[in-house]
Amino acid sequence: MSDKLLLVMNPFSGTRRANRFLTDIMMLFCANGWDCRVHMTQAKGDGREWVAKYARECDLIVCVGGDGTFNECVDGLLECGASTPIGYIPAGSTNDFASSLKLSKNIMRAAKDIMEGKPRFLDVGSFNGRHFTYVASFGAFTKVSYATPQNVKNTLGHLAYVLESINDISTLRPHHIRIDTPHRTVEGDYIFGAVSNSTSVAGLLTISPKIVDMNDGKFEALLVRNPANIVELSEIIRALTAADYSSYMLDFLSASELNVMAEEQMDWTLDGEWQKGTARIKITNLHNAISVITNPEAKAPLIKL
Repeated sequence: MSDKLLLVMNPFSGTRRANRFLTDIMMLFCANGWDCRVHMTQAKGDGREWVAKYARECDLIVCVGGDGTFNECVDGLLECGASTPIGYIPAGSTNDFASSLKLSKNIMRAAKDIMEGKPRFLDVGSFNGRHFTYVASFGAFTKVSYATPQNVKNTLGHLAYVLESINDISTLRPHHIRIDTPHRTVEGDYIFGAVSNSTSVAGLLTISPKIVDMNDGKFEALLVRNPANIVELSEIIRALTAADYSSYMLDFLSASELNVMAEEQMDWTLDGEWQKGTARIKITNLHNAISVITNPEAKAPLIKL
């Protein structure tokens, strides 16, 4: 009897380039002995519902889409309490999570890697109970990242575009934030903040792989202080460009649990999707919550089966 595979595909992700490979993907999976079931998502939340409904009946789930689609699949998996491994074929416009895992951007190469790879445990985040796979963020960069057309980012360069967008201090709107962790408290006025489990944040900012461990039970939090003058703005640009997290204009910390006090009207972004703000937020790292099939060439600790 063949093992069962559920493929959840968002046909509207990115430039829709993955759509023309669907037949080839199915032929590959079937040739490897999988009994495949395909679901094309129809609306927001659809992927979550399908995974929650069928994950326990499957031996493997494959997500084809962007980080938002992958988030839905993970959320559905955790909702139903299944431990089914997930394969990810990144086909979105940014694919931060996939970049951190070194997953191939080539559709068929990514599909082959799922057939040849091994499952790896990864942490997942909880934002007042809502799951996120790699980032919870607020502020200036968040809006620019997800609102900017991909062709504009590609032309100017992601970081260059963001830095250009904050050159005018008068346009920046700071948010007063306090974050308490078991070992440290930070508070101040910030123009951007991200709690992440990724080497890439919103396709714009990069955190060194030497700092980020995606299954160490901790998140990295990066906060950018509000510049009072052009000197401080220049320091922010220098620090972000050089990835110098010791800058006096940045707060950088690592923790497994963060209690956030913020402006209630300040909205957040979870894995690229809007999240309504609230005055008190508890962000918790769910250690080793899921297993993802990773590129066999990527250097990563594997699950002992």
